[in-house]
Amino acid sequence: MEEMETESSPPSTKRLAIKNTIQTNFGDDYVFQIASRSPSMASFLSNSSPFSLNPRLTSCCFSQEMSALAVSLSTNAIKFYSAGTGQYVGECTGHSGTINDVSFSVPSSPHVLSSCSSDGTIRAWDTRTFKQVSLLRAGSSQEVYSFSFGGSSGNLLAAGCGSEIRFWDWRIGKQMFCLEDSHVDDVIQVHFTLNDQSKLISGSVDGLMCVFDANGDINDDNHLESVMNVGTSISKIGFFGQMNQKLWCLTHIETLSVWDWKDARNEANFEDARSLASDSWNRDHIDYFVNCHYSGSDDLLWVIGGTNAGTLGYFPVIYEGSKGIGSPEAILEGGHAGVVRTVLPVSSTRERLGQGRGIFSWTGGEDGRLCCWLSDESSETNRSWISSALVLRAHRLSKGRHHPY
Repeated sequence: MEEMETESSPPSTKRLAIKNTIQTNFGDDYVFQIASRSPSMASFLSNSSPFSLNPRLTSCCFSQEMSALAVSLSTNAIKFYSAGTGQYVGECTGHSGTINDVSFSVPSSPHVLSSCSSDGTIRAWDTRTFKQVSLLRAGSSQEVYSFSFGGSSGNLLAAGCGSEIRFWDWRIGKQMFCLEDSHVDDVIQVHFTLNDQSKLISGSVDGLMCVFDANGDINDDNHLESVMNVGTSISKIGFFGQMNQKLWCLTHIETLSVWDWKDARNEANFEDARSLASDSWNRDHIDYFVNCHYSGSDDLLWVIGGTNAGTLGYFPVIYEGSKGIGSPEAILEGGHAGVVRTVLPVSSTRERLGQGRGIFSWTGGEDGRLCCWLSDESSETNRSWISSALVLRAHRLSKGRHHPY
């Protein structure tokens, strides 16, 4: 494989154009999210460092550690693929509305996938039989956007249901509590904190992130501990930092902010995040952000930005001192032909950037493609893939503004 370095490219960034892709049998269906059952893969994406310096795309290499891939689609179905062979193995159907979240996160049940939907339900599926094994109803008028398992005893399932946060005892399927007054618009994100399962953090379209004490009889009056005002509609939040005490927050207008959730303190605001990222490379303008990822070994945070043509860049976030967004340390190009909706990391959450081997991520998007990206350091270079030297554009093309999903 030939590599090209240019004067405009940082020396630490090697950029490759990949010609082949994995075109699934999804047709015109969007890929919304990819989840994996793997002991080495974090179920919460913010705690991963999912890339190395030279990504390659391969259509037939699969991680030995990943036993299953679950892919949620715009048809309201979830399809499953064997990570050992890449073959389609089955699907789960039952949702009648958009699937908003999927996760292998049921305590002590590694074969169970959970999903929530705009149809007002949270469902659990046995991935060995592809049958539904439980159903929780928030109500047909309550879209369910996000869910999280936790609580001090591990028995709670919290979910963002419209503007409410509801709590079930997932073991018996009974709703226990409901927070009705803390948010005034849709609750897009709920996450029990990683180091203390008795704390819950929510993020809403109303621009607020709230921290709750999830002990005892949970209510709005006595269990709301702090409120962080982002000021605009929140799309995703995630934990990072050595003690997971910090939050990154992405919004529907593609801004980025960093917070210390324990002190409810804002540490950095990047209202012009897309412009900062776009100015740091010579590709098309960054139209949207997909997610953020964190390397625990380096204590570094990256924001993943994408173009409407499907190119992804991993941009380091400098949130202390002289704040900014740096040049991309990895670029995934040539796999997708449209907006990328999801990135699933494969490499270890503690892995140092650029030292991974083998597959480090899967991506999916609005082009109906499921792409597998291979580290340049992998020994599996004899697999089926084609690449060519990158031809850099002389001028960056301007793309239209990416609208929130």
